[in-house]
Amino acid sequence: MNKKVSYGLLFACFAVAPLVGIYPIFVLKVMCFALFACALNLVLGYAGLLSLGHAAFFGGAAYVAGHAMKAWGVTPEVGLLLGTATGALIGLGAGVLAIRRQGIYFAMITLALAQMLFFFWLQMPFTHGEDGLQGIPRGELLGLFSLADDMRMYYVALAIFAAAFLMIVRTVHSPFGQVLAAIKENEPRATSLGYDVDRYKLLVFMLSAALAGLAGSLKALVLGFATLTDVHWTMSGTVVLMTLIGGVGTLAGPVIGALLVVTLENKLGDIGAFLTQVSGIEWFSTLGESVTMVTGAIFMICVLSFRSGILGFLAERWPRAGRL
Repeated sequence: MNKKVSYGLLFACFAVAPLVGIYPIFVLKVMCFALFACALNLVLGYAGLLSLGHAAFFGGAAYVAGHAMKAWGVTPEVGLLLGTATGALIGLGAGVLAIRRQGIYFAMITLALAQMLFFFWLQMPFTHGEDGLQGIPRGELLGLFSLADDMRMYYVALAIFAAAFLMIVRTVHSPFGQVLAAIKENEPRATSLGYDVDRYKLLVFMLSAALAGLAGSLKALVLGFATLTDVHWTMSGTVVLMTLIGGVGTLAGPVIGALLVVTLENKLGDIGAFLTQVSGIEWFSTLGESVTMVTGAIFMICVLSFRSGILGFLAERWPRAGRL
């Protein structure tokens, strides 16, 4: 099975999901966070840069896009472009300050900058503080048709997600991506070969921030709100968790990780109720209140048993899975 067929099957699963009875809004949320995780994976998995501040791009873009669509009345496509540009601009500022450091120092700088921006968004009047920005309209795409219908919104979002994902695939397999791989493996050697390492790292960081901004803007459009949770450091931790669980350095791994984490967050209570009904054990009914504990347990299992994540683990035993 070649890569094109593999990616085709992946998007076919998303395309038929609402047609087989899966709630469209749930899958839309999965797609938004899958795109967010893929954006982080671009710098973490392919450039070796651990960012703990990606929530700044995700949430900041959600606020800007949401405010533009609600207060200024811009169309959805303009709102998404504004959010993407916001992510890229914040990424440029953060990248200029952070890329000259490596390892834990890079991670801590991105975390510190994200926390500074968290308090900035908290104080801005249009974000409405702890109440969040509510009632963001979906509007009409290109002035042609309304996105108020969930199914129409679903397939528009799927097209955006597919285009962004394929752009990441193209970036990874391009000469630019090969240079990133060289920098990740041996940065001093890449420098000795004449590559401007800092410029490459800044470019990929900006691209990742722009894609994270697109994910945040799309989430605000789909769900109709943007809150402080979107810019909090815990959101950065959640997306790192998604990437590591699915398989860092794999293209489809972050999608799998996002699907697993979002499913746990939204369906764990239902799973617990079902297990209680089947087994008669009342303890299962409390699972809905223990999402972070269950997610943490899954993360520990991944770290201890298969550090390369779910897709990496499958690739070791079934090489064709590695093509994803």
